[in-house]
Amino acid sequence: MKLDLGGLIPATVLPMTVDAQIDEAGLRRYIRHVAAAGPKALAINVDTGEGPHLWANERLRVLEIVLDEVGDRVPVIAGLGAQYTSQAADLARDFKRAGASGLLVFPISAYQGAPLDPEVAVRYHAAIGDATGLPLILFVLQPALGGVNFLPELLERLCLVTDVAAIKEASFDPQLFVRTRDAVKAARPDCVVLTGNDNFIYESFLLGAEGALIGFGAVATRQQVELIEHALAGHHEQARAIMNRLTPLVNEVFSAPVRNYRARTKAALVMQGLLDRETVREPLLPISDAERERIRTAMSFAGELDEAQTQVEMAR
Repeated sequence: MKLDLGGLIPATVLPMTVDAQIDEAGLRRYIRHVAAAGPKALAINVDTGEGPHLWANERLRVLEIVLDEVGDRVPVIAGLGAQYTSQAADLARDFKRAGASGLLVFPISAYQGAPLDPEVAVRYHAAIGDATGLPLILFVLQPALGGVNFLPELLERLCLVTDVAAIKEASFDPQLFVRTRDAVKAARPDCVVLTGNDNFIYESFLLGAEGALIGFGAVATRQQVELIEHALAGHHEQARAIMNRLTPLVNEVFSAPVRNYRARTKAALVMQGLLDRETVREPLLPISDAERERIRTAMSFAGELDEAQTQVEMAR
């Protein structure tokens, strides 16, 4: 299946009940909102959606709900995290049966420790592709967030895995982004380079990004769709103007400690009346009132809070 990934792919949040269970009605409402903004696809059950904190049956249920809401209007990319190869293949088959259009393959603990034997990563991705035939998105993630910055030689081999369609580059380092871009394009020119760098979204397109798969896309989605459309069309003045409005918000959402970005994103969506509550599943914890006020200020600057939304949030 050929996916058009040239644009925004929001990594969506997961609305939860007071006791940190899936809020199915809230999820349906939120997904309808995000899908209406015109993204190229949706990334479900990734870090932003607290996928690593869900049971396997819960991840499958979330995927089923999202697919029921969007039908065939918006492709759905399922986050795939596992501990070992056969488990990953089994999960991938489940996601394919549910209707996923592609898989974002998370780095696994077996990658830890240097040097990483290329065979480990190549065989892992190949097994997932062989099990499903679905398009795969490689995931370069900085080690501080539990990932691996793949060396150019490994990237070149991974790009030759038959089902690899794209790569999400989330090193949060512009120099590494360029190095990865060059290695990927040298090995496979049709492999789509997606930025995962929430803190330099617009700049990523100046560096050669062709799309964005980002957690920040869960909030202010429509503005980011427009930003990326302008960037890809070479309308840099318009793209910069949107990025300038959004920069205080992205800086606040992804400030230290970065693990709080899920709760901060939910807080922003509650302020808009799009979510009922900020609940995250432990070990994640609620944010402080001070954080919440800084988010409110940044949301206002971004033009994401109108008077009616503010009144709804203040009345909660």
